[in-house]
Amino acid sequence: MKAKAMQKGQSGKLRIGDDWNAITVIALSQQSPLKAVAELVENSIDAHASRIIITRGKEKGAHYLRITDNGDGIPKDGNGLPDFQYVATHICDSIKRRLKSEDREGVQGEFGIGLLSFWTLGEGMTMASAGTDGRTYEMRMGKGEPRYTLAERKRLFPEKGTEVLVYPLLPGIRNLSGEKIQWYLASELRDRMKRTGVTIQVIDRQARTSQTVVPREFSGRLLHRLPSVQSEFGEVYLELYLDDAGPENHTGLYRHGTRVVEDIATLDAFQHAPWTSGCLQGIIDAPFLNLTPGTRTGILHDGRFQALYRALEPAEAALVRMIEEQKRAAEEQASKDILRSIHRAFKEALLALPVEEYDWFEIQEGRHEAKPLRKESGAALQDQPAGTDVAAGTEADKPQREFFNYPGPLYRASISPTTCNVRVGKSRNFRAVARDRNGRLVEDDLIFEWAIMEGPGRLSETAAEIVSFQALQEPGLTRLRAVVRQGEIEREAEALITVTEELLPETAKMSGSRQGLPAYTFDHRPGELWRSRFDETRNLIIINNAHRDFVYAARGRMLKLRYICRLYVKELVYKNFPGLSADQLLERMVELSVYTEEHLK
Repeated sequence: MKAKAMQKGQSGKLRIGDDWNAITVIALSQQSPLKAVAELVENSIDAHASRIIITRGKEKGAHYLRITDNGDGIPKDGNGLPDFQYVATHICDSIKRRLKSEDREGVQGEFGIGLLSFWTLGEGMTMASAGTDGRTYEMRMGKGEPRYTLAERKRLFPEKGTEVLVYPLLPGIRNLSGEKIQWYLASELRDRMKRTGVTIQVIDRQARTSQTVVPREFSGRLLHRLPSVQSEFGEVYLELYLDDAGPENHTGLYRHGTRVVEDIATLDAFQHAPWTSGCLQGIIDAPFLNLTPGTRTGILHDGRFQALYRALEPAEAALVRMIEEQKRAAEEQASKDILRSIHRAFKEALLALPVEEYDWFEIQEGRHEAKPLRKESGAALQDQPAGTDVAAGTEADKPQREFFNYPGPLYRASISPTTCNVRVGKSRNFRAVARDRNGRLVEDDLIFEWAIMEGPGRLSETAAEIVSFQALQEPGLTRLRAVVRQGEIEREAEALITVTEELLPETAKMSGSRQGLPAYTFDHRPGELWRSRFDETRNLIIINNAHRDFVYAARGRMLKLRYICRLYVKELVYKNFPGLSADQLLERMVELSVYTEEHLK
């Protein structure tokens, strides 16, 4: 008979062979303790709680976790008592699924397995809620135990809402600090908290801290003009922020305000730009997605998921364009910052180098800033119209100096030039330069003191801003010191003078007007070995950004800055010292690099 039935075709209905084994599998499928806490908190939010308190503490030598709220409590049975029996006997059949559509709005639970997540946290759970009779009742459940018990809790006054106590906590959960819970809930329930306005407080009695969970705020620029994302199952909400690329940036996938996937790029279907760019933060909320019941941290890759994938395609294209625009703008700004740093470094370096040897590209024009005008000249006063109050007119006509243009107190001193070569028997001038913390020239109330610390030579005077050094008839290395004082502030500076019998041959001066320090641009030439070139007609240094050295240096800002600075040194020395031998050019490059890279920042 059985064989005949098989031949005709036999059908039937699937059912669970061992109910308790199925419950055990479901309860142990939740692997994240923090997600388990979030499940219990979401039950409170579904019960319309406006305030939730999570308390972590220790009692009678055992750790516990208590979650209390002021929500609606456990649904009541026909006698007005908390219907704990229904909760315990309807696993995978949540009462929330049978709510009316208007009551279902904003409710996350649907599987009836949220309470079982306590297995991930502790050995036992007690749930308490008040009935309409003014009494408080509780249900106790144990991990790995198929039975539950109901009892009345003796309290003088019943409290609104529900209390869930997990006690004792598992050994590996005892270090679950209140701060970790706060940070996790701030991301996991960010949108639900914003929509419902619920206040969540985490009290850690062991650490003696109390923290309020604040919905996580994203960094970067909020993107407003994104295409509307519509699917056949409903609208998808996008809140995305564009930030600088970084490993901490990712976009979460949410359902009804609760995060179900921390980084959408971890899903195979979304492992492409813009989600893998590392430039986006924010949320994608698709309320129509189906979740994996066991963990509630994943989604089913069904037709609804495919609808989300198709609906996001126009937004993806727009995001890729925005990211490319930001990258171009960031590169332009970085180039401006690098150029500004290099120009400043060269000006500081040339202040320390001999003017006659490095007098090119109009850099020397700014070496000695003009002193501010202190008095109106007599000629200027003679041009005043008759009857004008000279004193008043003078004050009115003085150029107004902004507050930040006034130098501060003395901060550092230097000697210009800091290093030079002087032929035996010749002389040259040196100047002590005083600056404040921001690099502005300090000129008031200064006292100078010069001295030769080591080596041959004489000074014309020792108490002036500018002194003349007279080299003797024998070569040597002279160390010159200047002490600058302003009140009680004292700063020292040194210069090294090489007294030599023979100087490097003079180079021919460039013809035509000097153009100032050049700018730079990039030229992508993969496979070509040149690193940089100088375009004299445009006063521009062209850098091959496809060269392996540039690719290596572009890993960090300072490494890239030093690399471009050395290209500047190479091009400027090669251009401005024509006729020198290879070894002399290398000497110049080393000298200029040393004094320039000191000021890079």
